[in-house]
Amino acid sequence: MAIRFEDLPPQVQNQLQQLQQFQQQFEMVVQQRLQIDIKLKEATNAIEELNKVDESTPIYKGVGNLIIKAKKEDVLKELQEEKESLEVRKKALETQEKRLKEKIEELQNKIQEALKGKAG
Repeated sequence: MAIRFEDLPPQVQNQLQQLQQFQQQFEMVVQQRLQIDIKLKEATNAIEELNKVDESTPIYKGVGNLIIKAKKEDVLKELQEEKESLEVRKKALETQEKRLKEKIEELQNKIQEALKGKAG
């Protein structure tokens, strides 16, 4: 027999709402981390390709709606800085993701215990 949300104790209702919020936050953090992963891969690939290019080869980079000629070492430096920044951001998101996952599991266990008590 299914238990209706309205029949649950207020504390369990509150925990279920918290659980839903944590799950939404978790999904957002995962999406952000996936986007960072893509940008990180792009920056890494760009650095690798740029390192293969001969010094005499002209380098161009996008600036807004323009593509301008740039020095290889300047572009490499910018890409390295971007990569480092992305790695820091990724690490922060992974930490946040881990914390949220732990909160979700903890809350799920509390809710299951409360429901066992209600059903028993």
